[in-house]
Amino acid sequence: MKNINEMQKAAAGLLHNANHDMELLKQRAEVKDKLFELNSTRPSDTAARTQLIKAIVARIDDGFTIEGPFYCDYGYNIEIGKNFYANTNLVILDGAKVTIGDNVFIAPNVGLYTAGHPLDAARRNEGLEYAFPIHIGHNVWIGAGVSILPGVSIGDNVVIGSGSVVTRSLPANVVAVGNPM
Repeated sequence: MKNINEMQKAAAGLLHNANHDMELLKQRAEVKDKLFELNSTRPSDTAARTQLIKAIVARIDDGFTIEGPFYCDYGYNIEIGKNFYANTNLVILDGAKVTIGDNVFIAPNVGLYTAGHPLDAARRNEGLEYAFPIHIGHNVWIGAGVSILPGVSIGDNVVIGSGSVVTRSLPANVVAVGNPM
């Protein structure tokens, strides 16, 4: 593909170089500054925290709480529905789109990772990575210490048990626990 930049490659799910592309580095630095400000804001200053979160993520509906600290790569790939709660240490590596439905509750130390690296050491050492979207449906509860890996979709009304590593998509209305699953 000629004349396609690294951000376009990432959006297309292609290998891209996010570690040496000046535009992506700039975008990550800008959001890291906003995250620093958010994570340094007093928990009682809900108005400032709300304003900062809305400045970081692409879309977040009413009725949300994100306890600090919170981390992401870009923010512009994150869309969150209404009545959302995330406990401390939520990490969203959003090289690809992350969509989260309504009434989603996330326990502490959860990671949503759209990014991965080639198994081939030579390409990985070049700084190449891929990013596949993550989708989380409505009415989902994600337990403490869960990792959700690239390309996973979580159906509505799912409960994911603490410590699970979610490597594949889950249908609606299941309780899923395991490492990996």
